[in-house]
Amino acid sequence: MYNMLLIAMIIVGLLIIIAVLMQPSKQQDALSALSGGAGDLFATQKARGFEAVMQRITGILGAIWFILGLALVYLSSH
Repeated sequence: MYNMLLIAMIIVGLLIIIAVLMQPSKQQDALSALSGGAGDLFATQKARGFEAVMQRITGILGAIWFILGLALVYLSSH
């Protein structure tokens, strides 16, 4: 059981890396973070389409990875 959860955690971790790399680039946002971003104060938009799907997938995979980690800790202590 422990080995199956460990393999599942590794696979989910790789899927998280792929999902993060597939997300669209936000170079303007990174630049405004360094310069203060006062010009973009009211220009924030809700993520739509592919970006929203990738954010949701990344969040779900992160939650699954965290739960698998907790399950592995529980199994290793008992």
